[in-house]
Amino acid sequence: MADQEWEKRVAEAWASFGSRDEEDNLALIDRLAAELPAGDPSGLYERASVRDAIGLEGEAVSLYQRALDAGLPEGKRRRAVIQLASSLRNIGAASEAADLLTAELDAASD
Repeated sequence: MADQEWEKRVAEAWASFGSRDEEDNLALIDRLAAELPAGDPSGLYERASVRDAIGLEGEAVSLYQRALDAGLPEGKRRRAVIQLASSLRNIGAASEAADLLTAELDAASD
């Protein structure tokens, strides 16, 4: 699991996102995620998020799904569901996106 120092470095990477090009942002987040054990939900989530942010929604979808299946820590699960739904909509799976968001209405907030 990610520790506070790792989370801080990820937050700094996102805060400076606009100062790098897409390839550098992808490489930076992937390097940070690689510091965690393979399959770590936080690492998967960050890898999905950066792909989503640079327009690689198709790649982001499976990473979001894997992160959710692996059990994202409290505070990230709902964001991951919303981001996954957005990515699904962007790749033409609007019905599946709507189903996710509808189910989220009944889920407890994290």
